[in-house]
Amino acid sequence: MDITVALGGGGAKGHSHIGVLRQLEKEGFRVKAVAGTSFGGLIAVLYALGYSPDKIEEMFASADQSQFYGHAPNDGPSLIGLAGVTRLLEEMIGDQTFDDLELPCVLTAVDLKSGNEVLLSKGRLVDAMLATIAMPGIFPARYIDGLELVDGGTIDPVPVAAARMLAPRLPVVAVVLTMPMGIPAQSWRIPLQKYWAGRIVSRLLSKMRYATVWDVFSRSLDITSRAVTQYRLEVDRPDVIIRPQVYDIDTLDIVDVREVAKLGEAAAEAALPQLRSLFTLRNRWRRSMGVYNHRSL
Repeated sequence: MDITVALGGGGAKGHSHIGVLRQLEKEGFRVKAVAGTSFGGLIAVLYALGYSPDKIEEMFASADQSQFYGHAPNDGPSLIGLAGVTRLLEEMIGDQTFDDLELPCVLTAVDLKSGNEVLLSKGRLVDAMLATIAMPGIFPARYIDGLELVDGGTIDPVPVAAARMLAPRLPVVAVVLTMPMGIPAQSWRIPLQKYWAGRIVSRLLSKMRYATVWDVFSRSLDITSRAVTQYRLEVDRPDVIIRPQVYDIDTLDIVDVREVAKLGEAAAEAALPQLRSLFTLRNRWRRSMGVYNHRSL
């Protein structure tokens, strides 16, 4: 049962992708191509390099998440940096490129100058990974081939169209980490306390109305992200949507990687009836005619 997978963004929630992939393998599904956005892009690359879900889980579980964030000397303007994440990716992947991948893989980013979505499928993997996770304003933009790139989730939170492009005849399974509409919006928790400048900012914010402003601003962005996700899913029509129940996890939280991965396993297991139905004769015929299902869990 061959499928293509689109892994959506969500920061720390993205560890649930590991469990989804593990459960899919356990049930006999073969991922033949993978597209990723933001944290989903990190998992996509590691999986496409040939790392098993167990190995990916071990990599992230053994990492010190408290050291992920901080500015590097050459970082552009941003609230916090990705120095720790960069070191981790360099240790994991080094100078490997897309040519070293065992599976077709594409990551998404957005060019700030043109506003266009950019599909990253060549060059150095670490550069592409840092571009797809560059949350605008939070993390520094990345420069590749003259483009100023930020997080692909800005306009395409789950890269269904990119996944379908990789293998047009295979069903696309979308793993969505964004909360559905109707659930109260979340305010982002930014880990400023670790840095001396951040501690000063945090103290100032706590004494001023700016804390309330940030709460309103970040919750508004959360609603916008959910609306964009819903729109893209309706337009791009994945064959099956898997939604791990990760809504209590914030983007930059420090989490138990193994526990979050279990949430992905549970979501994939719940989706098994829909996943298996993809391979009925009728649905195979529908895909051959360019007719796609759109199923939500």
